[in-house]
Amino acid sequence: MRVSDFNYDLPLELIAQRPLPRRDDSRMMVVRRRESEIIHARFKDLPRYLGSGDVLVLNAIKVIPAKTWGKADGHEVEFLFLREKQKGLWEVLCRPAKRVKDGGKIFFSPGLEGQVAEMGPRGKRLLRFLSGDVSKELQKIGYAPLPPYIKRGKKDPGLREFDLKRYQTVFARRAGAIAAPTAGLHFTPETMASLREKGVRILTVNLEVGQATFQPVETENVEDHRMLAEEYSISASAAKTIDQARKKGRPVTAVGTTVVRALESAWRNGRLRSGSRSTDIFIYPGFKFQAVDRLLTNFHLPKSTLLMLVSAFGGRDLVLKAYSEAVRERYRFFSYGDCMLML
Repeated sequence: MRVSDFNYDLPLELIAQRPLPRRDDSRMMVVRRRESEIIHARFKDLPRYLGSGDVLVLNAIKVIPAKTWGKADGHEVEFLFLREKQKGLWEVLCRPAKRVKDGGKIFFSPGLEGQVAEMGPRGKRLLRFLSGDVSKELQKIGYAPLPPYIKRGKKDPGLREFDLKRYQTVFARRAGAIAAPTAGLHFTPETMASLREKGVRILTVNLEVGQATFQPVETENVEDHRMLAEEYSISASAAKTIDQARKKGRPVTAVGTTVVRALESAWRNGRLRSGSRSTDIFIYPGFKFQAVDRLLTNFHLPKSTLLMLVSAFGGRDLVLKAYSEAVRERYRFFSYGDCMLML
């Protein structure tokens, strides 16, 4: 397969720059795979499509305010904090990278100072922090790590608190992501209450959304792409509930591609393994799904691994047909946009 097989035309004005005032006012395209049928609905309609005993799985990872600015050699540089590799040692991306030199000191705030411990490719650096608690300081000075297609003024104070709240699911618990599991952004406490009242079993897993999720595909052939690793964890109780649902023939709905990757990575020998592991699973057409029956997901970038995963689940031709219809019907695309439920 060629990466160009997963391309589509998207008018730029359909890329959502802000979420709707209410999370659950989003539109929801319902795609019935067996019938190749497309239905236009609203996210508030989600409970209609799930029944008592069905399982809904959410990614409860929490986005950290990972984007901030620091002074390197007297120049301001943008930093994205990727992960803490060990105590006081953080992997970061910086722009412009040429300002951040080996051994150089970086001043982020009066309480936070780092030093370049290792140079990496493509703007990646390892920073060793000489003072300050990085996580606490980021809560004070950091911004939501919005993807580049969401345009914001540099250090826009008026939108900082807004994005820190809205680029976060209402069920987020454990900090560790540098991107939101965006299919979960539509949920409200009221939606979850309605689902529970209907008898839907709501479970959570954790996948630390990192570079792998938005890693561009730079190969011509899909099969030649290699995913970066991300960490995930599944509790014993969640694994047991999902196993029981599958034995009883109750559908398991994954909320987002990150949940799909976690569940399919954990499936071994006819059951779901609990525990914490690393995964570099790459799902594209031809993949045999074992753990997931239904998928709720946002609309994804052309030629992305996320679109390839959705195409594996729904069939490339049907998915591209649905995307063409979404463009015609003026759906809102990407992180702050509308969603699709694939049955």
